[in-house]
Amino acid sequence: MHITQHTDYALRVLIFLASNEHRLPTIQEISERFEISRSHLMKVVNQLIRNGFVEGIRGKGGGLRLARPPAEILIGDVVRKMEVDLALVECFTEGSRCLLTSRCRLKGVFDVALEAFFKSLDTVSLAEVLGPTQREILHVLTRVE
Repeated sequence: MHITQHTDYALRVLIFLASNEHRLPTIQEISERFEISRSHLMKVVNQLIRNGFVEGIRGKGGGLRLARPPAEILIGDVVRKMEVDLALVECFTEGSRCLLTSRCRLKGVFDVALEAFFKSLDTVSLAEVLGPTQREILHVLTRVE
């Protein structure tokens, strides 16, 4: 399975917003930080907003924030909503012209694999992919001493 750059950027935005929950980062800031085209990032963010992952705050002092807590955002849900084409092979598509479709079981094999892929991603929340917070690092350091 290969996710598109669009989905990769969406995951980066979500992780960045979750890591900066105390403020409202802007598209411009994220674009510069990750060296991503601002116009491309705007498309990604608009889709994240439409799918209920992000809120856009307009006006002076506005920016972006998560629409719900990181623990409630599942990685599998993000990937499903951001990817436009999950067809692993041609026979997944409606207009498949493969001559082997009637006798081939490969589609079923890939279908099971894709299901397992998402089942795995559905067990991981955005909160789980964040690095440790400063408080967690200090807590571990003080316990070790």
